[in-house]
Amino acid sequence: AFVPPTEYGNGWACFVTCMAVIGLLTAFINDLASHFGCTVGLKDSVTAVVFVALGTSIPDTFASKVSALQDQYADASIGNVTGSNAVNVFLGIGVAWSVAAIYWAAKGKEFRVDPGTLAFSVTLFTIFAFVAVSVLLYRRRSFIGGELGGSRRGKLLTCAMFVSLWLLYVVFSALEAYCHIKGF
Repeated sequence: AFVPPTEYGNGWACFVTCMAVIGLLTAFINDLASHFGCTVGLKDSVTAVVFVALGTSIPDTFASKVSALQDQYADASIGNVTGSNAVNVFLGIGVAWSVAAIYWAAKGKEFRVDPGTLAFSVTLFTIFAFVAVSVLLYRRRSFIGGELGGSRRGKLLTCAMFVSLWLLYVVFSALEAYCHIKGF
């Protein structure tokens, strides 16, 4: 109801309004997740990895499932997942950091962020992403049936492996956040 039609300003009014609403909703979800984590006793990094990331990925998962069912080769579903996550990472983080850097530069101060556990999280994510992409590349073989095709058993094993990778990421991130294992 807040978004004007695309006919206004060659679509720019719609685009700017959507970006503003996304920014406001992001701030609201951030505060909500932070309060929830505080209420149940979770650190912000664990809350972000589990609830915020899951909440932003669930709609993409359903959209990808619908796309995979409608497309013979499921290319659109794979593109949807990678494109959505690329936008989340590059645009979501990039815009926020750019706004913060401009804000602090306007105040004549340096914009500094403590990296915290970033190196550990990025390394862990990169390893798991490499494993996931390797599985997808292996499943592309014609005798298997493609990334999302093949036997029911193969599909279930791949699904179980991907869910296990996510669970391992959550567990390792939580263990590192609560100093049970040492990060970098």
